[in-house]
Amino acid sequence: MFLQTKGLTKQFGGLVAVNKVDFTVEKGKINAIIGPNGAGKTTFFNLISGFHPPSAGQVIFKGRDITHLPPDQIARLGIARTFQTTHLFEQSTVLDNVIVGHRLRTSSTLWDAIFRTARHQREEKQCRDKALDVLDFVGLTDAADRLVAGLTQEAKKRAAFALALATDPEVVFLDEPAAGVNPDETDGLAELIRKMVERGVTVCLIEHKMQMIMNLADKIMVLNFGEKIAEGTPHEIMNNEDVIRAYLGGNAIA
Repeated sequence: MFLQTKGLTKQFGGLVAVNKVDFTVEKGKINAIIGPNGAGKTTFFNLISGFHPPSAGQVIFKGRDITHLPPDQIARLGIARTFQTTHLFEQSTVLDNVIVGHRLRTSSTLWDAIFRTARHQREEKQCRDKALDVLDFVGLTDAADRLVAGLTQEAKKRAAFALALATDPEVVFLDEPAAGVNPDETDGLAELIRKMVERGVTVCLIEHKMQMIMNLADKIMVLNFGEKIAEGTPHEIMNNEDVIRAYLGGNAIA
């Protein structure tokens, strides 16, 4: 089993944000999570990536229980994520932002940095080379030396993808990757997600743009009030009565 949750639960006071969710992220595929606002989707991502400790349940990655590991250790194991609002250093260049991602894979210490040791110089070049590689992959080579603050929303999304990819992940969790971009840009980001999978990275995403999800995902889970109400292929989800009542309504692929 690649990555799975068992009975994953998160309670904030009297609110149960995620309630006993069992889910398997299938390796080498595009997995999607949909549901109304407030359904618990982002909280579910936060539990898997270590940003919130669960109230109950487990997260298992490649046979290892990672439920209570901190986010940095989870990232080192090969689990990366992006956020609804891009978490980038706005006054730094795109390249410098992405370089930060690969530092996760280096071992230089403060001592190495102060004295510019051979290890520090070698790993600095390694991080820069990795950053340039992933910027080329996401189509931002020409923006490498621009400040993030001057980028379009779509370019910021691509930069966030690049930052995640720079950590050398096995699986990337994308939180609303197409939020705030136009239909043509949405198509471009969907194509980039397909490219990520072709490159060997498993994807799990949250998204409200149903046409994108239905055309992109191999498998979809639907959350409502923190509970899983359905799971299946796009065709199965579009025709599931519980999902239609809870979420899709008459706008299944709008």
